[in-house]
Amino acid sequence: MSETDANTTDVLVIGGGTGGYSTALRAASLGLRVVLAERDLIGGTCLHRGCIPSKAMLHAAELVDGIAEARERWGVKATVDSLDWPALVATRDGIVERNHQGVAGHLRTAGVRVVKGTARLTGPRTVHVEGAGEFTARRGIVLATGSRPRLLPGLAADGRRVVTSDDALFAAGLPASVLVLGGGAIGVEYASFHRSMGAEVTLVEMAGRLLPLEDEDVGRHLARGLKKRGITVRTGSTLTGTELLADGVRATVRTPKGEELVIGAERLLVAVGRAPVTDGLDLAAAGLAADERGFVAPADWSRLETSVPGIHVVGDLLPPPSLGLAHASFAEGLLVAETLAGLPSRAVDYAAVPRVTYSSPQTASVGLTEAEARARGLDIKVNTMPLAATAKGMVHGQGGMVKVIAAADGAGGDRGLPWSNDVESLGKTGAVLGVHLVGPQVSEMIAESQLIVGWDAEPADVAQHIHAHPTLSEAVGETFLTLAGRGLHQH
Repeated sequence: MSETDANTTDVLVIGGGTGGYSTALRAASLGLRVVLAERDLIGGTCLHRGCIPSKAMLHAAELVDGIAEARERWGVKATVDSLDWPALVATRDGIVERNHQGVAGHLRTAGVRVVKGTARLTGPRTVHVEGAGEFTARRGIVLATGSRPRLLPGLAADGRRVVTSDDALFAAGLPASVLVLGGGAIGVEYASFHRSMGAEVTLVEMAGRLLPLEDEDVGRHLARGLKKRGITVRTGSTLTGTELLADGVRATVRTPKGEELVIGAERLLVAVGRAPVTDGLDLAAAGLAADERGFVAPADWSRLETSVPGIHVVGDLLPPPSLGLAHASFAEGLLVAETLAGLPSRAVDYAAVPRVTYSSPQTASVGLTEAEARARGLDIKVNTMPLAATAKGMVHGQGGMVKVIAAADGAGGDRGLPWSNDVESLGKTGAVLGVHLVGPQVSEMIAESQLIVGWDAEPADVAQHIHAHPTLSEAVGETFLTLAGRGLHQH
């Protein structure tokens, strides 16, 4: 085979994170020849610097919290003598490496050719990979280059006193105090983790509530749970200045009342969002351009295809309504691979993608918030039930809630999609529009609600199904029973 033949493929994927490798695996399973170019590690941010290592650390935090609860609440005289940070890191890294090897093995078995090197576009069907030469993609190119942590202007991360979420994972040890800037999912998770590990934590968010993109009640219950654990939560507040010290930082924060607070901490963790990565990609060579935020928007959301036919985008490079979530990028990869193979594929319904924050307490949501539903002029019914109203909720003792938003009878339930071609209407009389959970382990409870929202079920559809007792999930069942007019414990 000549070099030209070897470097001609059906599909060329740039980026080996969740969106990239899922595209590659699905395309290969459909008989397409696939090349995947990755300049770093297969698995991307999620596997190596995000989802997997951070959740491993949060599991360790749960164990520490469990020992404290055993002692303080249940009379089990247990204590944590010390924390072996290198051992924790070794376990975390072992989990990451096993997953890394697993993904790499799946790609090999599927016949995907993985090329190590920085890739740049040279045309609408051609890509140059550093050290490997020029490649031609007959069917299309998939951009899956991911994202990196954002920083504030004038605030540089040094990996010790001022850190990003990436830096915090690989720090040499744990700080005694930390100021977390940003009350989105990443900031909340790191605030929760550091508090579990004994640090004094202050969490600062510019918006008026934590998780500002979630339902207002979610942010309120989450803040209550974090404050109960001793985390200082300052919403509606902005960072106005920082001073680097030999052993930490001194930050000035303006409160909603205009007060200037000086907060000292050993570490300032900046978690103000993530920025798409397009450096070195040379979008212009293929006739593309990023928007003012750095995203590459599709011209056709139902196919995730850009304005250049045959070039598709998945993952963190997509603007909203894409969510920047690993599980959303899996769905995007499946859609693009099937599109490139010439198969019909249902567009991603972003409103039906679950959103989870793995703090303590956890949050999990799917569908519209109450404010979003009202802003669309929908006639809705809302029911909220505290988890503490159930026996299992009392056992866990973390508080929390279940909140369900449904279209009122006869009102319809169209959640709204950013496309219209070849997608059947999602509207249904009285359909469930959103489910929002706060409490212990609600990340494991959201799958049921995802199906309810995704299949446009009505409360009466759910109410006929029996939830086990005693469980936390029976609060979900009771909420739907009440909306269906059959509630036993709510009126």
